[in-house]
Amino acid sequence: MQEFDPRRPTPRLAPKVLTAVAGLAALALGWKLIAPDAPVQVARAPLDAKALAALQHAAFAGAEAQPGFERPESIPVKVRPGETLEGAVLRAGVAPNDAHQVVDVLKGAMDTVNIKAGMAFEAAVAERRNGPNGQGRVGSARLIGLSMRTSPSSTLTVSRTFDGALKLRELEEKVTDETKVACGQMKGSFYESVADVGGTPAVISQAAKLFSHKIDFSRDIKEGDKFCLVFGRKVTESGRTVEAGDLEYAEVKGQKFYAFERSGEDGKPQFFDELGKNIKGFLLRTPVDGARITSTFGMRKHPVLGYTRGHKGVDFGAGTGTPILAAGDGVVLEARRWSGYGNWLRIRHSGQWDTGYGHISRYAKGIRPGVHVRQGQVVAYVGSTGLATGPHLHYEVWLKGQRINPIGAKVPQGTILAGGELSRFKSQRNHIDQMLAAGGDAVDPSAPKMALASLGKSPSLR
Repeated sequence: MQEFDPRRPTPRLAPKVLTAVAGLAALALGWKLIAPDAPVQVARAPLDAKALAALQHAAFAGAEAQPGFERPESIPVKVRPGETLEGAVLRAGVAPNDAHQVVDVLKGAMDTVNIKAGMAFEAAVAERRNGPNGQGRVGSARLIGLSMRTSPSSTLTVSRTFDGALKLRELEEKVTDETKVACGQMKGSFYESVADVGGTPAVISQAAKLFSHKIDFSRDIKEGDKFCLVFGRKVTESGRTVEAGDLEYAEVKGQKFYAFERSGEDGKPQFFDELGKNIKGFLLRTPVDGARITSTFGMRKHPVLGYTRGHKGVDFGAGTGTPILAAGDGVVLEARRWSGYGNWLRIRHSGQWDTGYGHISRYAKGIRPGVHVRQGQVVAYVGSTGLATGPHLHYEVWLKGQRINPIGAKVPQGTILAGGELSRFKSQRNHIDQMLAAGGDAVDPSAPKMALASLGKSPSLR
């Protein structure tokens, strides 16, 4: 087998293969080489850029040294339902013997039998050069390499060496914990705006529920409004988020909320404003995420009955099946069919407050009279049962048995920290403020650098 000389110029690979190789550059801190007839060799030190380039060259240089074959092309493949891994490799156009060989090599690092539909990989395939009659043979292409992500931080690659053997490498990224600052301005929906600066779906959902106590996203948010989130995450060396942690700070339109874990609570952090006042309102302003108000409280012409009468709640337009959230902690009082309301749900809260939800398509699992629910819990789904022209939620608020306008209702406020808890909260708040003032850098010298730069800008997702 010809030895690889890192001083020798790297051959020119096909553009698609170069793209695949460039993607692997961010994936390797350590690697192990597994050959069918050779012992496992594990690198004892991280690869620097030069060593990684040499490794990549050794893995793919054989693609340029296959006599009788064209330059390789990278072909994306997804395993189909009921398909074997070998069958999926065959669909890339390679010879049956190559497909069998590569699966046999992969057995050394993964279960090649119990695979799931949708599993994806990329195959580098070289077509055989045309013979004297100008015709190549179908299924005679050669497999030059294969790359498959096996976890958020690891990738398997198989490549053909100069002597024609297939070699297996496992590229593992280092995963680190960091605190991320994601700041920007509203452009489109709240979800789209936060996602543009690196917010994950889990964090965006957490923030949306948090602000639902104070902000109606369908009416109160305007283009250009500033926001900022701080949250923990596990991130690979290439900058991909493997796992998002809890939200530590959130700010929208100047409203600032800090996460704080109170002594003797259930271990879940609560959110407080700058003065230590719990921002969790007694009832949510919007019990459906992202819904728009289509009809307000008061007199109106009924869209089905055709005459004017009092509308005792607020309607939120949303598609069928959209989750409905419990507006506050309480006990389910009613879950039944009720006249023009269709499927109806009523929850009793403390202080003689009730909330009602009409035109439900179905109830969430386990929802029945007597069941305790928590604020923000999914209790039902939007529908159009009863007297309704289309899917929407009819939402009511009751106080001492009387319906009141949900918009502007003066509901009880949250708790206020004091004593030792207030001191601990201030210390934690100051730490967050210092990070924001530093433009996204951690103020503790031993802490990792923040992922994004200056506050108020819209940095791109790494």
